[in-house]
Amino acid sequence: MVKAIRRAQGAVVNIHSEKTADDKGSLFSVDKGRKINGMGTGIIIDERGYIVTNHHVVDGVDSLRVTTREGSAYTASVVSYDRKHDLAIIKVNATRPLMVMPLGTSSDVMLGETVIAVGNAYGYEHTMTGGLVSALARDVEVNEKQSYRNLIQTDASINPGNSGGPLINLEGEVIGINVAIRAGAQRIGFAIPIDDARQVIAQLLNVEKLSHTWHGLVGTDIKAGEVRQLSVDSTIPDSPAAQAGLQPGDIIERVGRIKVQDGADFERACLGRKPADELELIVRRDDATRTLNMSLAHATDKPARSFGTIVRTNKGDKPSGPSSRFWRQFGIQLNTLDVKDRPLVGPRYRGGMRVTGVRPNSPAALNGIQQDDILVGLHIWETVNIENVDYVIGHPQLRSFSPLKFYVLRGDETLWGHLPVASAAR
Repeated sequence: MVKAIRRAQGAVVNIHSEKTADDKGSLFSVDKGRKINGMGTGIIIDERGYIVTNHHVVDGVDSLRVTTREGSAYTASVVSYDRKHDLAIIKVNATRPLMVMPLGTSSDVMLGETVIAVGNAYGYEHTMTGGLVSALARDVEVNEKQSYRNLIQTDASINPGNSGGPLINLEGEVIGINVAIRAGAQRIGFAIPIDDARQVIAQLLNVEKLSHTWHGLVGTDIKAGEVRQLSVDSTIPDSPAAQAGLQPGDIIERVGRIKVQDGADFERACLGRKPADELELIVRRDDATRTLNMSLAHATDKPARSFGTIVRTNKGDKPSGPSSRFWRQFGIQLNTLDVKDRPLVGPRYRGGMRVTGVRPNSPAALNGIQQDDILVGLHIWETVNIENVDYVIGHPQLRSFSPLKFYVLRGDETLWGHLPVASAAR
């Protein structure tokens, strides 16, 4: 246990926050708001200063200060977040490379396994508490706005301030991110399985969002005990990944100096790279190791077919349900573009669907879609006609896309955002 703690503790940071709380309880208050100090924990996931924590630790804060095990202090900023899954990425500008947390897997976590929680418990920095895995796959509803699925339950003491910190195994590897406690109970705490968290982290580190570049890789994390790897499912035609020679079934082992164990590693290896930079990829194909070279492209150069190839369906596998399901589920009414409006999509896209109505307070309205926008893509697929839209909405893996990424044209700009899938009415 001592060795495990020594291995992991250098990659754990303490987070101190300050936010302004309006005094809404006083009708005649003239105060502009009082300052509230908060605390939490973070895990360093990249030596350049990228840190993962819980969204509720950084939600609405005015300032963030991060301290490391050896006493260094930094000002941090929020890079991206996922409110639904309660995860966020913050960044510090470190003066030297930071220690990265050893990555484990939650695929082989067992009941009764010894675990250690590390965190800023009640402000006592780098507090270590030990326990065991009490249960697996717990669904927990904290309140009407926040619920969690598939959590690890542990009796290692988790207190206020532990949020965002690691739950580690006896190898010193992170297997979960501490997220919640049961109010009024003793030694009932919960952690997000690290395999689930890493899929969200990959989205939060997405280079198209953060660096305005793109690679065109579609991959799958494979986690099974000691097997931790990123497998190539496909590449978008004419994308940097396709031009580099990546093929379905390839296992990406390394990008530059970064060992790749999953999609989050791949994204962070590409993060901050300029389109002119050449990345060396080490891949395993048919039990042989190959070296490929890839240069990212500007996101603005992403062609229409970058949304992927529409899967043609026949009568036997055509998605069920009327096209109005898109209205019921997301609050968007669509019409095919008139021939005279086709020039509006320009040479970048093969076509799109005109947004002719947006239901007030619907997922579409709350996520920025407006009437007269032109929907040109959903997830990895283009949306030239209503059959394309029906295919995505009827996809058996739709919930795994959540949040569902959309692309719309508004004037001369391509805008994108996300639509929640799990919370939408069916």
